[in-house]
Amino acid sequence: MKKYLDESLSAQERAEALVNEMTIEEAASQLRYDAPAVERLGIPAYNWWNEGIHGLARSGTATMFPQAIGLAAMFDTDLVFKAADITSTEARAKYNEYSKRGDRDIYKGLTLWAPNINIFRDPRWGRGHETYGEDPYLTAECGKAYVKGLQGSGKVLKTAACAKHFAVHSGPEAVRHEFNAEVSWKDLEETYLYAFEELVKDAGVEGVMGAYNRVNGEPSCASELLMGKLDSWGFDGYFVSDCWAIRDFHEHHMVTSSPVESAAMALKAGCNVNCGCTYVHLLSALDKGLVTEEDIRNSCVALMRTRIRLGMFDKSTEYDSIPYSVVSCPEHKAVSYDCAVRSMVLLENNGILPLDKKSVSTIAVIGPNADSRVALEGNYNGTADRYVTLLEGIEDAFEGRVLYAEGCHLYKDRVSGLAQAGDRYAEAEAAAANSDVVILCVGLDATIEGEEGDTGNEFSSGDKNDLRLPESQRELIRRVAAIGKPMIVVCAAGSSINIEHDCDALIHAWYSGSEGGRALADIIFGKVSPSGKLPVTFYDSADKLPNFTDYSMSDRTYRYTRDNILYPFGYGLTYGNVAVTGFEYNNGTARVLVENSGCDTCEVIELYIKAHGDNSPTYPILCGFKRIFIKKGEKLDVDIPISDKAFTTVSDIGERKQFAQMFTLYAGTHQPDELSCKLSKTDCLSIEIEKA
Repeated sequence: MKKYLDESLSAQERAEALVNEMTIEEAASQLRYDAPAVERLGIPAYNWWNEGIHGLARSGTATMFPQAIGLAAMFDTDLVFKAADITSTEARAKYNEYSKRGDRDIYKGLTLWAPNINIFRDPRWGRGHETYGEDPYLTAECGKAYVKGLQGSGKVLKTAACAKHFAVHSGPEAVRHEFNAEVSWKDLEETYLYAFEELVKDAGVEGVMGAYNRVNGEPSCASELLMGKLDSWGFDGYFVSDCWAIRDFHEHHMVTSSPVESAAMALKAGCNVNCGCTYVHLLSALDKGLVTEEDIRNSCVALMRTRIRLGMFDKSTEYDSIPYSVVSCPEHKAVSYDCAVRSMVLLENNGILPLDKKSVSTIAVIGPNADSRVALEGNYNGTADRYVTLLEGIEDAFEGRVLYAEGCHLYKDRVSGLAQAGDRYAEAEAAAANSDVVILCVGLDATIEGEEGDTGNEFSSGDKNDLRLPESQRELIRRVAAIGKPMIVVCAAGSSINIEHDCDALIHAWYSGSEGGRALADIIFGKVSPSGKLPVTFYDSADKLPNFTDYSMSDRTYRYTRDNILYPFGYGLTYGNVAVTGFEYNNGTARVLVENSGCDTCEVIELYIKAHGDNSPTYPILCGFKRIFIKKGEKLDVDIPISDKAFTTVSDIGERKQFAQMFTLYAGTHQPDELSCKLSKTDCLSIEIEKA
């Protein structure tokens, strides 16, 4: 038996043995994302590129969960884990079937390039909805849960997760190929590297993907600084470039003069696999003496080690028997529904919600996102076998009459090309006038906010120009509101939006997945209480934000600003009335007493800490949270662990340690800021902690 087939050996030993069997040409060929077969060694072709940030993506039918930003809004790592576990189960089921049929194409492998743990520092960034929001701690906790769900705890990896995009990356999309993100040592350590370090050290993430941009002058996919961080954290997985990012070295960043030099630079730095085509020049780089055979073989070992960890050269694995029938099965879709319900955030409610079905006979459902499947999907998505749009969910749940009107195009001034501008407004006004209550479904979709190259709009390469709805929708809201009927606004979007109009209730639904319509209807009609919390700050105006290209955290996110805030990070209403009535801290655990004088509800208990020292962020930062279910009139003791890391801060030279001895710890259902307390009509409690 060949040594690389000996399952009693370590993955490293087997990988080294396998690569030793290869010619240098064969080894170099395996460093492409679309690695060809090496038939004489029994190595099938393998495509490293697969996606799964909120369900298995781009491979046909799969369970579709809310977009990642919606998963973060749940503040529920157990459910994030379940979503990832289902994603990996379906990936294995499809891989099993595809492999039997010799299909080794893109989006059909076991290396999922997820999660995206970049920090959503600026609400204009189009890809922000792929992330877990603006907070490093929340991002890390969600990211670790997702990695563990994808990778499993078996003898071999269920799938291989990949933390992306390492590391200082969050737009602008239009200039990402040539942009240099300049960042201080403090912001680098405190904000941009935090989640990556946690995923490497605590979750054992198998892959890391570099970014397109430079960081302080170095290309992210060949950065001595960033690669050194991975080494210091003990990373022993594989590193992949973002797709065609190495080509940017010579075409846009101008740090090399040719594809051969770019391939050599990336390989020497530690980029194992090239998503793109630049590594076809590796043998030329070898001939020119720019790389060595050892460089090529070492990278190949890293890649074969991952494939061996996935069980690809074993006789069998525990996952081989996962049947195709699990794909989008009822049990999996039930979890997607749970995620959708827990992700939606109730931002405003004057008492109209929950809506009493007996009090209304006709509901007008209006808006370009009301019957839109795209508004459920987000990006990097699979295809659901059945979608329940917002309109369909309301129609299914309501026995009375539903009047539907599209109202307007998502962003154009007319729906029908031959019509005059505003061709759907009259229909919307008529529906509103003939109803008892209006549910207005507005927002964006991934054709407006998304990745450069993936979007189909005429705006900013996927980024948003501002935080307003498109003018077509702003006019729709004005016209419908003028009818004078009670109005519930539902905004489907992946980022901060200011609807700029008063309404009786406002729900931010994100891109809620295939079950979004059912989840929304159950919230509106009171079958369940809303309980999502904002994982990003909602700002009043983009005009008051720092420059989009400024990567300093000063005046950004809840940790460093209280200005220009529409709705704060961590905020979200329920139908209950949950208050923290007492808490204490002892030996790494906060015990929080909560009481509910309202309806049965889920709620999120949030802990924030403020270090009394020079290196602390300006405002208290999230250091713990726990989702609970609490009945009307019930009192609960909730234990929430707080890590030692919560008591550390970062100096101006990037050193993280415990500098302070005195800390204030806050507990509540939101941040301990004045606006959150005002909007929620509840206060936070605080205690002082002395920690030597």
